[in-house]
Amino acid sequence: MHFQPIVHAKTRARFGYEALMRSTDKSLPHPGAILDAAERLERIPMLGRAVRAATSKVIASAPPERGVIFINLHLLDLFDKQLTSPFAPLSKVASRVVFEITERTSLEGQLDLRYRVAELRELGFRIAIDDLGGGHARMGTFSPLDTDFVKLDMSLVRDVEKHPMKQRLIRSVTELCRQQGTMVIGEGVETEAEAKVLVDLGCDLLQGYLIAKPMPPFNDPL
Repeated sequence: MHFQPIVHAKTRARFGYEALMRSTDKSLPHPGAILDAAERLERIPMLGRAVRAATSKVIASAPPERGVIFINLHLLDLFDKQLTSPFAPLSKVASRVVFEITERTSLEGQLDLRYRVAELRELGFRIAIDDLGGGHARMGTFSPLDTDFVKLDMSLVRDVEKHPMKQRLIRSVTELCRQQGTMVIGEGVETEAEAKVLVDLGCDLLQGYLIAKPMPPFNDPL
């Protein structure tokens, strides 16, 4: 597991990290390849449990000053009964965990998704919706009331200072989320120009190579 810092947009103070899979196997050069292989082998639940177990060890040994850890959940992970077990690795550190829901398979027809997410929030976990604006259907399933964080897709963030339409869309999202107490994260930030516009548009948090690349835990100083 590698960890990419997430910082407060205005101050660049650390807020937390996103936990990201990495492999030394050349046939699995990026997280998408790992997930593709797990899907083909029908091992998504096994992979999800391994990720959560590895990440829980990092969280348990890290001081509170490191902040929260965002952990990606595949749709199938949401229906893993271990996820809500009091004996699951992350249950003891639930207040420091944000589950980030990704959409590699359709959310349509998953009628009990919102109930499952509500159950996780009752256990102390927080929820983030990933890649908003990337052409997916998450916000047709969830509303800001169901989530604690919304991540803007990097396609919205890229060169945002040059595109008024992107700026209007982001501002509408930040205003809606602010009304509901949902924090907005600009993901994939690579330039100071992008960061400045996101701050001006009301983003609460930033993540991307401008801030730091993913790294083993924890190479950045407290």
